[in-house]
Amino acid sequence: MNRIRMIVALALIYIIFAILLNSVGTVILQSMATFGIDKPAASALERYKDLTIAFTSFLVASFLPLFGYRRSMMLALAIVGGACLLMPLYPTFLTTRLLFACVGFSFALAKVGVYSSIGLLTADKTAHSRLTNTIEGLFMVGVLAGNWIFSAYVDPANPGNPAWFNVYWLLAGACALVIVLLATSRLDESAAHAQGHNNSFVDAIMEMLRLFVRPLVYVFLASAFLYVLIEQSFGTWLPTFNNEILKLPNAMSIQFASILAGMTALGRIGAGFVLKRVRWYVLLNVCVVGMGVLVIVVLPLARDVAARPDVGWFNAPAAAYLIPLLGLLMAPIYPVINSVALSSLPKPMHAAMTGLIVVFSALGGTLGSYITARVFASFDGIHAFYFSLVPMTLILLTLFLFKRETDRAATTATPLAAK
Repeated sequence: MNRIRMIVALALIYIIFAILLNSVGTVILQSMATFGIDKPAASALERYKDLTIAFTSFLVASFLPLFGYRRSMMLALAIVGGACLLMPLYPTFLTTRLLFACVGFSFALAKVGVYSSIGLLTADKTAHSRLTNTIEGLFMVGVLAGNWIFSAYVDPANPGNPAWFNVYWLLAGACALVIVLLATSRLDESAAHAQGHNNSFVDAIMEMLRLFVRPLVYVFLASAFLYVLIEQSFGTWLPTFNNEILKLPNAMSIQFASILAGMTALGRIGAGFVLKRVRWYVLLNVCVVGMGVLVIVVLPLARDVAARPDVGWFNAPAAAYLIPLLGLLMAPIYPVINSVALSSLPKPMHAAMTGLIVVFSALGGTLGSYITARVFASFDGIHAFYFSLVPMTLILLTLFLFKRETDRAATTATPLAAK
């Protein structure tokens, strides 16, 4: 097994999908400028992405061990690479919706493959947590890079110029390169087929449903759902917030939004070091409370900002720099709870569990984006971002319940799979 090459391939896969998945905020802003559509119509792109992820994950996640994780990731890259090629060839809003549907379908395959492969490439919970945090940190590096890559193709003098579709030639080429890397690597997937798991499609679906009824699992899924609802609310709509509320130009709005991704990447990579000294439950509670305080303190600074023709990186409104600090606090939550849940399961069950993670993450993402879009359109971006305080409060409750269930499992010394 080519362990290092496989880890590099997993990281590159996540970076590519980070660029594509989190480009939805940029594409929403650019679609409104290019095609003249309104916010609710543009927000449909989030649903094309997330609902496709949820549907695909539920149907195929548990069945992927039979097909093979490496082959699943190669198929995912081939599909999304082909969709990227269509974008500059047929630059329409219909093509854009098709792209995000393909991205959603492909990411469901890729994420199950990546997360399940982490279990095959690591020997214990500590190694699993570190590699998960590293991969998720590199995901945010991809988000950061994606904002700058897309902004480089936006015409500052004419934001609606469809020349920004040419960015997809670059992304299609990246997909092709990683397919070649995977094709020339090897992954030992024998552990994923142990204990007679996934002998049929019906068995695979039933395995996922059996996981869902376990208390630790559904409390964890509620936490993941709420986290992604918060993350997507800010991640998707921050470019539009910067443009309409903070009065920044389109390209600069996208670039400033990249600070959020940068902070999240820094937080996830640094979380591995912090977790050596601080218990995960304490760290996550501090992060959630800090997020709420930051929202309450910073959003009033975004009110009544006047447009300025000379605005730049050194004289932008203070809120443009401060809101992205949420990424530093959000960063550890998702990879930590994922790692705690997955490392409690035997490796043959990782695909089924990852499928549930992807389903509920997708539902949280699309609901968060839709609610934010509605509040944004009916009131303004400040009210839309204040709404995030509701799921922040709820996630404190679900984290408490999640911790209680993990302690109960540890006390009884009963593996989750045997409950």
